Amino acid sequence: MDLALTLVTILAIVVAVSTLARRLNVSAPLTLIAFGIVGSYISFVPDVELTPEIVLIGLLPPLLYASAIRTSLIDFRQNRRPIALLSVGLVVFTTFGVGLLMWWMLPGVSFAAAIALGAVLAPPDAVAATAIARKVGLPRRVVTILEGESLVNDATAIVTLRAAIAAIAGTVSAWQVAGSFLISAIGGVAVGLVGALLVGLVRRRVDDDLTDVAISLLTPWLVYLAAE
Repeated sequence: MDLALTLVTILAIVVAVSTLARRLNVSAPLTLIAFGIVGSYISFVPDVELTPEIVLIGLLPPLLYASAIRTSLIDFRQNRRPIALLSVGLVVFTTFGVGLLMWWMLPGVSFAAAIALGAVLAPPDAVAATAIARKVGLPRRVVTILEGESLVNDATAIVTLRAAIAAIAGTVSAWQVAGSFLISAIGGVAVGLVGALLVGLVRRRVDDDLTDVAISLLTPWLVYLAAE
């Protein structure tokens, strides 16, 4: 019941604030951040605890799916090199940069725990940036790279984080961590491609609007759970 109440409350606030932001012609992500900051100082606003299940299963799949639908596949392919360098290379570099700094500054923290912290901090959130970029008229290529990077960087960070958590338990070697990373990355892409193919075949044969909308709503969770 607490999980359902938390999700409903979050969704209701997001819808209400986003609608207000569109009416005022301001950035919805920045408006949500402002409301969150204000709400944290109001005594009667209850504390909402975001568990990994809420974020990874409840929120992340539909958010990434919605972003993917709005992203041009042609533009993505044309800019795949900078997108890959930012979403994979930069995230891994930042993860180890932050991890090594924490490991050096805090002697009591293990290297694996420091890398886990780096993985949490590494992926930038480009949603607010792209929302502003569209309004100020930044070049289309810049917006495309930001949007493409934001689609993949979370996956890179999550895979790195889980490998680091496994290493904290001391049950894996460095080669096993690297192998787990590659399997998760390649396997995730493979499941996504197969899911896209199957959903595309099904939706082309569906004429009923209600069924089509239901399939669209279920797609991100079905593919995510299959990948898991």
